[in-house]
Amino acid sequence: MMKNRFRATAGAIAGLCLFLGPGSAAHAQVQKEAAVANHASGTFEVKLTPQGTADNAEGSTLARMSIDKQFHGDLEGTSKGEMLSAGTSVKGSAGYVAIERVSGTLKGKSGTFVLQHNGIMTRGEPQLTITVVPDSGTGQLAGLAGTMTIKIENGKHFYELEYTLAPAP
Repeated sequence: MMKNRFRATAGAIAGLCLFLGPGSAAHAQVQKEAAVANHASGTFEVKLTPQGTADNAEGSTLARMSIDKQFHGDLEGTSKGEMLSAGTSVKGSAGYVAIERVSGTLKGKSGTFVLQHNGIMTRGEPQLTITVVPDSGTGQLAGLAGTMTIKIENGKHFYELEYTLAPAP
């Protein structure tokens, strides 16, 4: 019985692949994933400047800040952005979202791109996702896709950018 279920599932997957064919979005996705992954790393300084705060409900504190960064290393440039954050009454629990436009050179290619941040902290345990906004790259960075991670050690900020750079559509 298990063998028949496996055959049926495999047949359904094969049929779907044949139905979608080589011109399909699924095939294009496989081709995109085959692009060579690149890695960039370095340091950055960040300045957060509080902007007006929103009305705060009991149990949370909302804040808005401007972001100014200087990147060094494989990414040389600056960024400007906006951050919204919310703290809670539970120590170590908070969240933030941010958008920043980066302008500079990435391993010798110049242009701009946008990073979107989504960060939460649950009782001191952080989770952070920073993604290059699709189709936000300009100049020689058109077609940029990827994710960034940030580490802070002894007060110094480090970034790691995993990315692909495909021809712009």
